Amino acid sequence: MGKNLGLGLIGLGRLGSSYAKYLTGRIAGARLVAVSDVNEAAAVSLTAQLGISKRYSRYQDLIADEEVEAVVIVSPTSTHKEIVLEAAKYDKAIFCEKPLSISLAEARAMHRAVEQAGVFFQMGFMRRFDKGYVAAKRKIEEGAIGTPVVFKSSSRDPNRPSLEYLDPTHSGGLLVDCGIHDFDLARWFMGDIASVYSIGGTLAYPEMKEIGDIDNAITSLYFLSGALGVIDLSRNGVYGYDIRTEILGTEGTIKIGYLRETPILVMTKEGICHDTVPYFTERFEQAYITQLQDFVENVLRSKPPAVSCADGVAALQASAAATLSFNENRPVRIQETSSPI
Repeated sequence: MGKNLGLGLIGLGRLGSSYAKYLTGRIAGARLVAVSDVNEAAAVSLTAQLGISKRYSRYQDLIADEEVEAVVIVSPTSTHKEIVLEAAKYDKAIFCEKPLSISLAEARAMHRAVEQAGVFFQMGFMRRFDKGYVAAKRKIEEGAIGTPVVFKSSSRDPNRPSLEYLDPTHSGGLLVDCGIHDFDLARWFMGDIASVYSIGGTLAYPEMKEIGDIDNAITSLYFLSGALGVIDLSRNGVYGYDIRTEILGTEGTIKIGYLRETPILVMTKEGICHDTVPYFTERFEQAYITQLQDFVENVLRSKPPAVSCADGVAALQASAAATLSFNENRPVRIQETSSPI
């Protein structure tokens, strides 16, 4: 790659700030030329720290900047549609963090806009770039475990984020905001999902009832192939950040993930102990970097996106069906979710 890609980053929250640091030193072929955030103090601080020359309070001004050839969207989910449509209008390549939207109707409108504009669009599902998940996918494709028949995935946060962040009107709720990674992995490993059935409750953080969200959920899945699956989600994995997946096949099983962060065991007469993974920034840092590197290379080399806008719509559709199932206490076929969540 002889050329560098001029990037504009929208959203400087926890993940967006990390992305800014990756894009100013750890992604070959990337040139971060501008950032945008409604929090001016955050933008001023970060641009000074990283030596970025341009900052905008309005994302529209960043997108209109001629130096910006591609935009990386890490803003709140509820803002994704308007930003994607604006970027498509200006013919900018787009990387958008998950979820695509909190509304299935909006997600489909975004997909249509991207297709009609003919712009490059890559969805952010970093677990697909984690070396463990990548190795598992390769093993399955090689036939190492025969035919996959059962998918099990667990995502447990060590504590709940702020109520402001968790508000379903901004995040989509537990089954969308947290579960969408697992629904995407389910599709990636097992193929399309036919139906889901969800149960859940507000069991650990009673204050979450104020915003109308749950802190624990379990979803059963039926795949079009006839295979089975189960996803469990929790905001109260108090022992650490616990992300694991297991695929059972006709000739073996693959397990992905780990809980011990540092390769050391302390063994005394009181017992044996080890540390745990702190949070997503530690567990998936390299996956985030690999994902951004892949995006930059795909744009510069005119290659197709590794994760498409259609993948984002499909994962959201599964999450929407799981949410509808919980709300109505019944199994839901994926095709039922043709209207907004």
